[in-house]
Amino acid sequence: MIAIIDYGAGNILSVQKALDHIGCENTVTSDASVILAADGAVLPGVGAFGDAMGHLSANGLIGAVREFAASGKPFLGICLGLQVLFDSSEESPEAEGLSLMRGKVKRFPSEMGLKIPQIGWNSIEYDHECPIFKGLSENPYVYFVHSYYLEAADESVVSAVADYGVKYHAAVWKDNVFATQFHPEKSGRVGIQILRNFAGLI
Repeated sequence: MIAIIDYGAGNILSVQKALDHIGCENTVTSDASVILAADGAVLPGVGAFGDAMGHLSANGLIGAVREFAASGKPFLGICLGLQVLFDSSEESPEAEGLSLMRGKVKRFPSEMGLKIPQIGWNSIEYDHECPIFKGLSENPYVYFVHSYYLEAADESVVSAVADYGVKYHAAVWKDNVFATQFHPEKSGRVGIQILRNFAGLI
């Protein structure tokens, strides 16, 4: 059973549909005890960094997310669910992240003439040792929607990079914790393979 963490903000339905599609038993929940009893967990997210941390706090889920991440069971953060794993974001300077890994989230530089947010398909270069990327082709295209990007303090946790005017950290992996800035549930066959790989770890 995979718990999809519902904290009042996120692309819950599309993630659930993708897990249903691969035949993976799942439940959408905001109950800490259900999350901690699950075999795996997904933290989705769309919206602002500060709002997400506020919702997690208001729903009493900060401790549950930290405890689950420390449990050794597979955990996957998606989009904003990646960003909140780190220390802080330029989007919400007053908000503290979960600090499961060290690093900060920065806004794409507007002076480069980039369209912000980045919306659409982009290729990634990934660490072939990362279990959730098993079986992917070289430089696969995945779907992004974001105005802010991760700059991890420890590059050893970076499992994929992408380029959008700046080269940025597009996925991370530390022990049982995985996270992607892109949306696997919206990334076609590549994304489905990533979700199958993640489910296969359970």
